[in-house]
Amino acid sequence: MTIFRTEKDSLGEVRVPEEALWGAQTQRAVENFPVSGLPMPPAFIAAVVRVKQAAADANASLGLLDNEVRDAIVAAGNRILNGDCADQFPIDRYQTGSGTSTNMNVNEVIAALAAQEGVEIHPNDHVNMSQSSNDVIPTAIHISALTGVHERLLPVLSHLCGIIYEREAMFSEQVKTGRTHLMDAMPVTLGQELRTWREQLLATEKRLAAAADDLLLVPQGGTAVGTGVNALHEFPEQFVKFLKSNTSYHFHSLEHKFVGQSAVDAPVALSSQLRGLAIVLTKIANDLRWMNSGPIHGLAEISLPALQPGSSIMPGKVNPVIPESVAMVGAQVMGMDSSIAIAGQSGNFQLNVMLPLVGANLLDMIELLTNASTILGEKAIRDFTVNVEHLNSAVGKNPVLVTALNPEIGYSLASDIAKEAYQSGRPVIDVAEERSGLGRDRLEELMDPLKLTKGGVS
Repeated sequence: MTIFRTEKDSLGEVRVPEEALWGAQTQRAVENFPVSGLPMPPAFIAAVVRVKQAAADANASLGLLDNEVRDAIVAAGNRILNGDCADQFPIDRYQTGSGTSTNMNVNEVIAALAAQEGVEIHPNDHVNMSQSSNDVIPTAIHISALTGVHERLLPVLSHLCGIIYEREAMFSEQVKTGRTHLMDAMPVTLGQELRTWREQLLATEKRLAAAADDLLLVPQGGTAVGTGVNALHEFPEQFVKFLKSNTSYHFHSLEHKFVGQSAVDAPVALSSQLRGLAIVLTKIANDLRWMNSGPIHGLAEISLPALQPGSSIMPGKVNPVIPESVAMVGAQVMGMDSSIAIAGQSGNFQLNVMLPLVGANLLDMIELLTNASTILGEKAIRDFTVNVEHLNSAVGKNPVLVTALNPEIGYSLASDIAKEAYQSGRPVIDVAEERSGLGRDRLEELMDPLKLTKGGVS
């Protein structure tokens, strides 16, 4: 049987599990929001803790908090950051739109941890000094998303680009049939195809880094509505000074803090760039699926690593499971971005009231994209094999190669040659030798697939 203790808040008494570090306000939220069973991500809780520690340092530097209380808050925060209390933050992410419940959850746990060390502090008067949920939660969104992008996602994308670059160099002269509208087109090299993916990812990295850096401006110090009521005018600058020191990121105080509390424009912009990465990964995943299709009645240009049986009924079937997983991540991230866009419209006057959704979705998107990028590189791109003979044979049979003859024999005759090659199933160069008036050596020069991948006119 669960043993309870009685706690009080401004609404009265609440029964709280005896062993819980949280207090009355957290318990009310636990009971009020049995929605998803999904608490706020640990990285978000860690960001709120960083806010509490920097605020305690700032308040102490301004003479508002004695050093013993400051040290107790910082020490308690470090215990949380070290993972000692991971089970003490149970509130569902679908909670009050300001995130007040999560803010108070952290305040109450820090106060309880300090009490264990013999320092009595109050969740509101001390841990929440010079703050409001309305500036703490937006600031935590900025901190957690910024660190997630820089410490998790961007390093993984850089690694993925490195894997692609290695394979790109290996296949720089491996010619294959290009495709537009999924139909045979002029030849390209597999290296060119891979480089396209890498260039897309590199551009996405830059856009992500720029959007993440916009989160360096934080609204902490705006307190309830953006005016900074109950906080000294010096508090915001002191806060960011200590936040910089604690995180090694160059945070700055948002001049007009109303912007960061009533709107979530910078997080929305980051979300859109995460969506952009999802789109790039989905394109790569689908290209891999098509290239791997077959192996008999498909393109069969490459063979992805065989990672698991593909069917419960068809023996020997192997499916492109990694690209499929990545494509599903892409779909989920795009949906989360849509949710964040809707949440961004929920800034009513001085407060956005979908802050927990924005914070949780951003971190989930970062985590999904980080993991998907990892498996795409390590379990699909790094070790796929190329079906060289099949590629070379298919390129040589491609009637579209006649395009290279346009400057010398004209589009109309070239079109007739291509049609005859299609209908007869003969190599296009044989038909061209009969009908173009050009010698075999000149045709071989003009229609050399590798030469055609370099562009220009022969």
